Amino acid sequence: MKRDKGFTGKRRPRRHFLPSLVAVASVTMLLGGCGGGDGGSAASTVANAQQSAANQQSAAQSQAKAQAQSQSQSQAQAQAQAQSQTANQPYLDPVAYSSNATDGLAASQVAEKAAVMHYQWTLGRTPVNYTTTTGHLTAADSTGKPEATMSYVAYTAPSTNGSPRPVTFIYNGGPGSASIWLRLGSFAPTRVATPDPLFGNWPNYPLVDNKDSLIDTTDLVYIDPPGTGLSEAILPNTNQTYWSTDADVDIMRDFIERYVTVNNRSSSPIYLYGESYGTPRTDMLALALESAGVHLTGIVLQSSILNYFADAIEAVAITNSTSELALDTDTLAGYFPSYAEVAAYYNQVSPTPLNQDLYAFQTSLFVTAEYNRLKRYSQSWVLSQLGAPDYLGTPVFPSQSTLQNWTLPTGLTLQALQGYFNANPFSTSLLPGTTIGRYDGRVSLPNSDPRLQNDSDPSDILISQPFTTALATQMPDYLGYSAPNATYMPLNDNIINVWNFSHDGQALPDTIPDLLGALTLNPHLRVLSENGFHDLATPFLNTEKQLARLQTVPGLNPDLQVNFFQGGHMIYLDDVARPGMKRDLVRFYRGTPLPDALALWTLPPPWADESPASQPTTATAQAAP
Repeated sequence: MKRDKGFTGKRRPRRHFLPSLVAVASVTMLLGGCGGGDGGSAASTVANAQQSAANQQSAAQSQAKAQAQSQSQSQAQAQAQAQSQTANQPYLDPVAYSSNATDGLAASQVAEKAAVMHYQWTLGRTPVNYTTTTGHLTAADSTGKPEATMSYVAYTAPSTNGSPRPVTFIYNGGPGSASIWLRLGSFAPTRVATPDPLFGNWPNYPLVDNKDSLIDTTDLVYIDPPGTGLSEAILPNTNQTYWSTDADVDIMRDFIERYVTVNNRSSSPIYLYGESYGTPRTDMLALALESAGVHLTGIVLQSSILNYFADAIEAVAITNSTSELALDTDTLAGYFPSYAEVAAYYNQVSPTPLNQDLYAFQTSLFVTAEYNRLKRYSQSWVLSQLGAPDYLGTPVFPSQSTLQNWTLPTGLTLQALQGYFNANPFSTSLLPGTTIGRYDGRVSLPNSDPRLQNDSDPSDILISQPFTTALATQMPDYLGYSAPNATYMPLNDNIINVWNFSHDGQALPDTIPDLLGALTLNPHLRVLSENGFHDLATPFLNTEKQLARLQTVPGLNPDLQVNFFQGGHMIYLDDVARPGMKRDLVRFYRGTPLPDALALWTLPPPWADESPASQPTTATAQAAP
């Protein structure tokens, strides 16, 4: 990373006075060649030559003056940049922040302070001077009462065209995750260079300058919800006050409103970017912000779970009952193409698909055709994935003849198909002796690897320690921020265990109605959905089917695009996918259609037994002026 060094243009070449010298030489030659001829003519020639020389000398002097002025301006710019460099403001935060459920910070300890550092990003077509701001802002409710002190990292740059730059608010999911994963892995000016899907020199992955950064396109603000990062509730609130679906949306809305106010960004195009649980949060947050008068330009939904009722693995794990399973008959169908993509990656498909996009389309068509038979096995398959095959009695698996028939249209081997319905989880049954990742099915480890004793997901192991190690040095050295009395919480496992998922009168969130509400308030809101083929946590077909519910709304014609990449849940870790994501995002910010994305009307239709999209019952959406 190169710190901001000021003027970076090339110095103009020094101009010499050759034109004047040539003119004088010409005069001498003319006089010597006169041979005693017409003196008047010679005098006129000399006078003209002298005038020409004077004119050229004057022009040269003007050029020299302009050069001096240019050099003076360059020196002034360099001086200003140097002053900016010396104006770096590291911050040692003395507060002992806590992520414990019942803790809260006394109001007297709260301060909206931050470290401010200046750098230059040089990997694009044009260098970008940018500022990092790392610290806290206070989220307050509509009456001005403080709710929480929220930690954030902002990367901002000056506008170069006179128009306000876009600002994008970015967060991970969980619930219980800080924004470290998106900040260190995706589109900030620096990132952790992972060898995904391989382990490489684990855990020593370097921090590198990021040629795929979005700093040339938008300002980036990474937010940590209460109980994650260094964010903490303000008494009498405690962290767990905000550990519910609706309270989380409210506190995120209040933080964004505070940031926009403090930094005078009300005229900037505002975007939201959420990953994983951050995607239902984004749907709900978009509606909350639009309802509060904060109009958005676009939202990005990456690796989505927009409807928990369409994912019985999550539904059963959260509700700890089978009552929700009756509402979810498409679970297996939604997962099937993702498992097929992973099986193809491990050469468990014959013949090997030549194009993963085409193969995804083919397996999605197969799922639609076989939907009624597939859903028959959903409950027993889900329960076997949860390690409880006897939860509903004896599991029912497809017959050998049915499996044999399914190998033909899918190309899957019989072993791979059996893995979907085996009492053992798919992650350990696809390749005997090997555990494959949930967040990225291409990441694997031998079952004997001792790291699996503490974490059963190889794709989680791939990044957890390297990212937290990188953070420990990046915060003080690059961001200029230190908090010696607190520990940054990258992932708070306690949060999801007590989280209240209820939303809009239901036990679990279905946020397609919220998205519809936001689109109703703001018909110009742009939506981009990005999905990884090898993500076994949030399957891409489930996302398509949920977004397709918007097809049923009369008169709705949103600017909604869906795209797919090789890679897992954190698509951007893949060195092939990330540049493609950057290209898509730049087009998205410019309002340009993506050449290879699916529009809403080209998505596969929603499941036949899926409820159509409708307005949320807890919010009234009215068209924005």
